[in-house]
Amino acid sequence: MSALDDDTRDEAAIDAPADSVDTPDDGVADAPPADAAVADDTRKPQSMRFRRKFTTVRLTPEQAARQGQVATTAFRLFGERDAAVAFLNAHDDDLGGRPLDLAIASAEGLATVEASMAARTA
Repeated sequence: MSALDDDTRDEAAIDAPADSVDTPDDGVADAPPADAAVADDTRKPQSMRFRRKFTTVRLTPEQAARQGQVATTAFRLFGERDAAVAFLNAHDDDLGGRPLDLAIASAEGLATVEASMAARTA
């Protein structure tokens, strides 16, 4: 066989109908179906697929730091978890609100709540 015969055979395979094109031994063609390209355009990107949207108010880093500080101080001063959680989450008439909310809201609120806790445990 000559090189010309090989070229002619390759051209014939290209011009042949899709039914006559040889497939690999496993019977699966290499090319994806024509509608696969359309399906790829309509799918969401992988990075956006499982991202959750937060519906609750999120704390700023400063607010989170004050929350951690007031919780740590409460646990240290009250000595037990239940008493600290009860104090932080219950409305306090002397403070005019929930101690946890006041401490998160501002640095002044944090100082007021810490002073109130120190007075109660002294």
